[in-house]
Amino acid sequence: MLLHKTINQIHPITHEEFEAFSALLKPFSAKRKEVLTEAGSIEKHLYFVLDGLQRVYYLDEQNREATLLFSYAGNFGGVLDSMMNQTPSRFYYESLTPSTFLRASFAQIETLAQNNPNIELLLRKGLTNALSGIMERLVELQCFSSEEKFKKLLQRSPHILQIVPHKYLANYIGIDASNFSKLVNSIKI
Repeated sequence: MLLHKTINQIHPITHEEFEAFSALLKPFSAKRKEVLTEAGSIEKHLYFVLDGLQRVYYLDEQNREATLLFSYAGNFGGVLDSMMNQTPSRFYYESLTPSTFLRASFAQIETLAQNNPNIELLLRKGLTNALSGIMERLVELQCFSSEEKFKKLLQRSPHILQIVPHKYLANYIGIDASNFSKLVNSIKI
């Protein structure tokens, strides 16, 4: 099962702990381009993606978007900082394609974690991995050339060109869409 495999890659838990955690998760689906979490609202759920593609993005006062991350099958999703801090989100969580999930309310996860140190450790390790990825991305965005960012993206996620529309990938690495097309055509993959 995809959920069990993903959890074990983060931090192995016992069969009983997995059963308690997975019992909290309920099926949920979203249509294409459906906003699951709006900026200004508090993220109430942790999502586990079974199928589809989503993104977290920021929208500034001039309606410019900054795509921050993507989630797809085998990933946990949602606006994690809002969920963990129970504060209004500054970001949107949107399905780019029809998507199916398992999701649990933060309140249920919090209660389980408070009563089970190994589940709390799983959550902490998952968040630590996410933070590590964000720190790595910040370095890429601030220090790497467009070509280096593109190559790093393909190194990290070689399948990404097949599942994410190029306009979102260009935004994700912080370059113009036409420059992204040039990179796709000029760099051997």
